[in-house]
Amino acid sequence: MANGESEVGAAPLPAEDRSPGSDAPAGGFVQLLTPGGERIDSVTTADGVTYSVDFTDDEYRELYRDLVTVRRLDAEATALQRQGELGIWASLLGQEAAQVGSGRALRPQDMAFPTYREHGVLYTRGIDPIMPFGLFRGVDQGGWDANKYKFNGYTIVIGSQTLHATGYAMGVTMDGKTGTPDGEAVIAYFGDGATSQGEVNEAFVWAGVFNAPMVFFCQNNQYAISEPLERQTRIPLYRRSAGFGFPGVRIDGNDVLASYAVTRAALDNARNGQGPTLIEAYTYRMGAHTSSDDPTRYRIASEVESWKAKDPISRLKAFLTKQQLADDSFFGEVDDTARTLALDLRERVLAMPDPQPVSMFDHVYPTGSPEVDAQREQFAAYQASFEGSDH
Repeated sequence: MANGESEVGAAPLPAEDRSPGSDAPAGGFVQLLTPGGERIDSVTTADGVTYSVDFTDDEYRELYRDLVTVRRLDAEATALQRQGELGIWASLLGQEAAQVGSGRALRPQDMAFPTYREHGVLYTRGIDPIMPFGLFRGVDQGGWDANKYKFNGYTIVIGSQTLHATGYAMGVTMDGKTGTPDGEAVIAYFGDGATSQGEVNEAFVWAGVFNAPMVFFCQNNQYAISEPLERQTRIPLYRRSAGFGFPGVRIDGNDVLASYAVTRAALDNARNGQGPTLIEAYTYRMGAHTSSDDPTRYRIASEVESWKAKDPISRLKAFLTKQQLADDSFFGEVDDTARTLALDLRERVLAMPDPQPVSMFDHVYPTGSPEVDAQREQFAAYQASFEGSDH
């Protein structure tokens, strides 16, 4: 994937020039691809940093394939949950560009700390998309090798992964793995609601004070479950970083090019010893918070419709079509391939084993524990007490 570029010194552009036809929030954001599929060569922020990308035709097409694939797999997961095959599912619908763009911006040595919704980032790290389904089906704890893929396990506790990521990043510095172009950087994902959690603000403090090689990537999807953004903050979220001593930037979270360019630049700054950055990806959660949520109780249909016009896949498809980089045969092949992957995923989910409840004790400690052994025996006896009864 081509490098994202950032440079200092170009003249700042006013927000209305940076985001033509984008319906940008107050204060603007970095946008390189409009909802109508118009390409913007570069964007310079008010602090004099210029962002752009230089992709080949094939790389544009591969980004489109990524977006379509992760959306189709996500839709299959939602269907599986509705059919009783998953206990719960947190959909990424609408947030594909934020995840794919930032995920592709990571270099192989970079480490990512996700929440429970970063299925798109997981896909870009080369992890088999079946892996999180074991977690949501109750089969396992989501057992991919975090060290191999440089992608930590899903974190359910809101905001705690930012502290894990900051500690990891401080360790990277202590190991002498920063200060060069081939150094390591760390990215932590979280949502707008998590910015109200103490853990996130504590992570900001430590990362800022210790100049950790961190990128804090906030997917602002407008709602913390049912709480709208105005209940979380009185200022744009990216501006919070100033109080902790490091820069913040807001991007069009539905623009995969902006997501890539800004994340790549922030990661490269971090690995070169320039400290943390907060990125606010201004996007929208098109579906429910999780499959247990009913978003119609707290938002209106017209709001959802307005965001459909900013769809991340539609804008990249429009760009590819206008630039004659892809035709109907390409789009059809991408759809067919994604559908095949989704059907294969469904079959593999349904074929997952049904572990015995007592197996929950098997991997608590690597070498076992007398206390856990005793708990296992008590639980097994409790289960056995129901044999032969109507329970």
